Amino acid sequence: MDTAVQGEDGAGTRRQLVLVTGSGRSGTSSLAGSLQRLGWHVPLPLLEATEINPRGFYESQWVVELHERLLGSVPVRTNDARPEAAAAAAAAAADPAVLAELVAWLEEQGAAERLLVKDPRIFWVPRLWRDAAAATGHDLVFLVTLRHPTVVARSRDTAFLSDESDEVRLRRSSANVAGWVNNTLESVAATQGVRRAWVRYDDLLADWRSCLARVGAQTGLDLPATVHDRSAHEVDDFLTPDLNRSRVSWGDVEVLDELRVLAERLWSAVTGLVDDPEDAASLAEVAACRADYARLHSLAAGLAFHETEATVITARRRVQRRLTRRHRAELRELRAQLD
Repeated sequence: MDTAVQGEDGAGTRRQLVLVTGSGRSGTSSLAGSLQRLGWHVPLPLLEATEINPRGFYESQWVVELHERLLGSVPVRTNDARPEAAAAAAAAAADPAVLAELVAWLEEQGAAERLLVKDPRIFWVPRLWRDAAAATGHDLVFLVTLRHPTVVARSRDTAFLSDESDEVRLRRSSANVAGWVNNTLESVAATQGVRRAWVRYDDLLADWRSCLARVGAQTGLDLPATVHDRSAHEVDDFLTPDLNRSRVSWGDVEVLDELRVLAERLWSAVTGLVDDPEDAASLAEVAACRADYARLHSLAAGLAFHETEATVITARRRVQRRLTRRHRAELRELRAQLD
């Protein structure tokens, strides 16, 4: 099946590069695993499955290591809640050497006409991927997964915080919801002006054929015939009901009322993009949420100002003491050599 898509200039054909991104724990693995079973090539080696994701991540190890290196240098966390995190990530990825590195890796994938790269971190460095796709002749499509913020927050808590104290988990609950808000805002910004589609995790599990048929119609992705009929497919065995175990509401997630209201507003806005990725009213509400979140985050930072200041001072003093001990040890060693 010819899966190449007409180029924007109307001349020739271009290979497809599908980027799966979205807030962590929002169903990116389920979407990527489904597309792999439908014929998309996910470059090897892949991250190994773990206890928190036993069916696999479908993330190319090389890509994950690239993103971890770039974001770690700033640093920016995968679910970073800071409005300024996107600018920091963009600066880290702006080095021409990084682009050359990614272009070389994409070229190593050969003539694969349907290439799939999945990593929730992609939305932090969209310009890098856009430029690399253009340089390698790929037709770029972004697929962004959506899952309600309460479910994402609880899933992250279960996956990463089960051994932490109640106090830590309470703080991280707010951080996880704030991270979802910021990640979702950045996902909208990152995919602006490019072919894109939004995939609700619940829709994918309920009827993956209808869900992906819509995605194909919105983005021009060429999907196999089985998507449009009811013949048995291995995706049926992959997307089983037990994947959606979480039944969580706002009553189960303790956050500030202002954050809860904002997250719910944003959820309503982005779900409006599912049927029409460029719906003007939904995008206007997303923009309003962005402005309101920036203000809320600034107020929250002010609330924690003295605690943050004390933490920074304590960390600096710890480093100074460590350096002082090291310098004294080196001085003693030097004196011993002179004697």
